[in-house]
Amino acid sequence: MGSTQFGNFHDFCRDSTLPVCNLFPGFKYNDSGLKSCVLEGISLKHGHHLGNLGSILLCGVAIVVSAFLLWRSERKQAAVGRREMQVFLLGYIIIEICEIFTVGDFPLSNTIRIAFTGIHIGMITATLWILMLNAVVGYQLLDDGTPISLGLLVGSAAVIFVGTGYIALDTGYSWTGHFDSSLSGNNRNIGLYVLYQLAPLVFLFVFFILETLLVIRVLGERKPMIYLGAAVLLFALGQIFNYIVSVHICKGVNGKIDGALFETLFTLLAVVAVWTFWSSITEDDWPMPVATTYS
Repeated sequence: MGSTQFGNFHDFCRDSTLPVCNLFPGFKYNDSGLKSCVLEGISLKHGHHLGNLGSILLCGVAIVVSAFLLWRSERKQAAVGRREMQVFLLGYIIIEICEIFTVGDFPLSNTIRIAFTGIHIGMITATLWILMLNAVVGYQLLDDGTPISLGLLVGSAAVIFVGTGYIALDTGYSWTGHFDSSLSGNNRNIGLYVLYQLAPLVFLFVFFILETLLVIRVLGERKPMIYLGAAVLLFALGQIFNYIVSVHICKGVNGKIDGALFETLFTLLAVVAVWTFWSSITEDDWPMPVATTYS
């Protein structure tokens, strides 16, 4: 019964490679402790090893692809929500930089790994909040790209980032001791569970509903829904690989890779699909004025 309680991370960390597991003793990626399958990785000097190399390389690819999409967004001068979409892409780039050191198994000190983990978890929640607000921007309740629009976007995301990141860091570093009970047993941490596991799903659901209504009801289009549907499907596949299939992949290849690699891949593809969806419902350039001829 205990392992199924709301807020428990034990089973997730036992079978999957998640950044949040860095905060809990026994779930280091190079520690066979409580893991169902240990990633062996590449052996290094002094008994160290480099694990999840595939995920690390894919994170690098994701950073390059996101930088390209940032550049492409800059060229879409007339696109609604251009700056807001760029903020989302910047958030995703930060996530991928952190993922290199949280999901990738580098021979880092626990102190440094926890720091990257706190930033990573905070940015996941904040960036998906930004994505949800991108859907709101499409309704043009405020002029997009203005200091007010960007200020509300970044300011609210910063509050979420600080709050989520603090809980993660306090759990890992035990600053106040408030979350020490989560470091044993079933690793139950309700704050992190809500902010890291549940809130992002709510943000994604609201994003999908708002964008669906915008495309079908307001714009009267259907084709962009192909890209939006693809983004949802790709993201869901990544989560399935990470939470359900991961342990089976790991055991099947004797710890060489696990579902984290596919989660990184499918999440990248989902981000590309989201950007393509946004691009498909916006203009690239300002309409050219019609020339008037005089006889």
